Amino acid sequence: MGKNGYLPLFETKPAGGLVFFRSYAASIFIGICFICFHRVSYFPVTERWVWVGMFVAELWFSFYFFITVIVKWNPVFRSTFKDRLSSRFEEEELPGVDIFVCTADPRLEPPTMVVSTVLSVMAYDYPPHKLSVYLSDDGCSDLTFYALLEASGFAQLWLPFCRKLKVEPTSPEAYFQTTPEPVDDVFMANEWLIIKKSYEDMKNRIESITSLGKVPAYRRKEHNGFDEWDFVLSPHHHPSILQILIDGRDPNAIDIEGKALPTLVYLAREKRPQIHHNFKAGALNALIRVSSKVSNAPFILNVDCDMFSNNSKAIRDALCFFLDEGNGHEIAYVQYPQAFDNLTENEIYGSLRVLMKLELAGFDGNGGPCYVGTGCVHRRESLSGMKYSEELAVELKAMKYDKKIIGSASFNEEDCKALASCTYEENTPWGKEKGVKYESLVEDVLTGMSIQSKGWRSVFFNPQREAFLGMGPTTLLDTLVQHKRWGEGELQILLSKHCPFVYGRPNMPLKLQLSYCIYNLWAPNCFATLYYVFVPSFCLFRGISLFPKISSSWGIPYLYVIFVHRVHSLVEYVWLGGTVRGWLNEQRMWMFKRTTSYLFAAIDHMLKLFGFSKSAFAITGKVADDDVHRRYEQEIMEFGTWSPMFTVLATLALFNLLGLIAVVTNNVAIGDARMKIFDVFGFQILLCYVLVFINLPIYQGMFFRKDSGKMPASVTLQSVAFALLASTLTIY
Repeated sequence: MGKNGYLPLFETKPAGGLVFFRSYAASIFIGICFICFHRVSYFPVTERWVWVGMFVAELWFSFYFFITVIVKWNPVFRSTFKDRLSSRFEEEELPGVDIFVCTADPRLEPPTMVVSTVLSVMAYDYPPHKLSVYLSDDGCSDLTFYALLEASGFAQLWLPFCRKLKVEPTSPEAYFQTTPEPVDDVFMANEWLIIKKSYEDMKNRIESITSLGKVPAYRRKEHNGFDEWDFVLSPHHHPSILQILIDGRDPNAIDIEGKALPTLVYLAREKRPQIHHNFKAGALNALIRVSSKVSNAPFILNVDCDMFSNNSKAIRDALCFFLDEGNGHEIAYVQYPQAFDNLTENEIYGSLRVLMKLELAGFDGNGGPCYVGTGCVHRRESLSGMKYSEELAVELKAMKYDKKIIGSASFNEEDCKALASCTYEENTPWGKEKGVKYESLVEDVLTGMSIQSKGWRSVFFNPQREAFLGMGPTTLLDTLVQHKRWGEGELQILLSKHCPFVYGRPNMPLKLQLSYCIYNLWAPNCFATLYYVFVPSFCLFRGISLFPKISSSWGIPYLYVIFVHRVHSLVEYVWLGGTVRGWLNEQRMWMFKRTTSYLFAAIDHMLKLFGFSKSAFAITGKVADDDVHRRYEQEIMEFGTWSPMFTVLATLALFNLLGLIAVVTNNVAIGDARMKIFDVFGFQILLCYVLVFINLPIYQGMFFRKDSGKMPASVTLQSVAFALLASTLTIY
């Protein structure tokens, strides 16, 4: 029984197997101590700076390992009691929920995908008149508006169908791709076919007009909203456009069964070329303000346009945390993990599996997960900049959610446009103290940290059925560019006044401040990794040993730490649902990201600090041509275009291959002494073998593939030249 005589609406349990993890961490720590003692005790007389460099790199890896141990030391997992929620609150007593869907470019984020996501969140198992769905279109595309207009009509069929068949997932695209036609019930099979045909007809109309690149005149006459585009000069130069396509408070806004429909709103905030629009953060802040006048729901769910609802109970799950009488009043947001619908079996470009399923649970055990930008339900007060206090807690506990906004939503359209103007935020706390924060490329992480620094708690919830499924990158370059932005944004936070050790005091516990460093230090990780990838091979050419002999007892700590750490990583990955090959791909991407994405992130941020560059927001494409998609499904790594990141990867790969070839050649040449060579250079040779194995897809892309996804010839030539030059310099 809870504090107020009520049964709790959720429970929290620590992860199992923590004794094994903590024993493993302690043993690695002991091994690291032996390695450090060896580095200090056996300091060479010559080539000492190379030795010092290895020691510094190993100290960095040890420090980062310490941070990961803190994150994973005490993960917690939560479960909800939705039956108790239903018995405690009648439908009219449940709070309203505003749902924000963000899109930015109809070329990279197809309108059919966007409206399928919108339809999926409109169909939640929740009183529809309590839902308001807002689509923010930062591309200001009449194609997207047309698609949403089509979806508003199809919703009248889709929502009753979802209720009747208890459809999961509620995205029509995902549902009809994964669910076979029912065969046991002829009547239901007939209705299933009718709804499917209606959806396909709508999809074909949207795709046909999208392929034209403009909405035909006869279509524009169907809705007055298209008149707004007469004043649009470009996607970056236009006034605010606000259209309420479904007014949930209008008694005539009903589906084919006579049930109410959710409110549906289209918003394209004003943009002018001379005024910075702050990317996705600016779009979310405009939605927060506009929604406060249209529906003003106390809770806000935001999702990216490619993250469709996969669990129709997700809102009820989140409310089990917010409405819990014991602790709900102190919770600012409930973060769901990101999961992806389009991953290959072995996740060729890696995944966020460990981050989303384990590390966020570790954050939760340390004080609360970070906000990851999508799949998150917020309390409006926390996004409005309010600090948590005992007085506010009393107000939240006493709050009733059966209040209604008087008047129709349509009545407020013109009044709300001013809230989405590009000058509204001038000389206001928006983006600084209120709303989503502007001072980082990872506005989500900074916003979550700001909320936690004001005394609020957050919780991580990973339901048995994933709440949302999205689209992961389908090319190597998209993956690397995405992580470059994340790495740069995290470094911005670390080197600014928002550093968790400054910004987080006194309301964030030290272990949570340290937990943020696991991501804040992504970019600095590149330097130690690059040293370990390049220098051991460099020293092989010059005959410099950097590790103890294989026959020496000092080699045992190195072997133990490397082997046990990787075995634990493999077991952890498989335990979280991955495959062995998936883990190998994850290790490959781990190295690729550290030697390119995070390197360029660090360089770009340094250039910005000195005023040589400006922040830019890169949108990851959600659509690929047929050849790229086919290679992705076959798990063939995609190169296909020039990038300096590919040049770095290929140069390092070739340099390590040349180092291995040189060692093998020397061993053949000297015959009887090969065992002595292996004894002295064994660790460096093994490291070189591992690096060559990791880089196999790069060698294939450079020399053996003939398809359009191979490594571009210009990259191959540059990399060969750089690798040969580096190899030559090592000899002389």
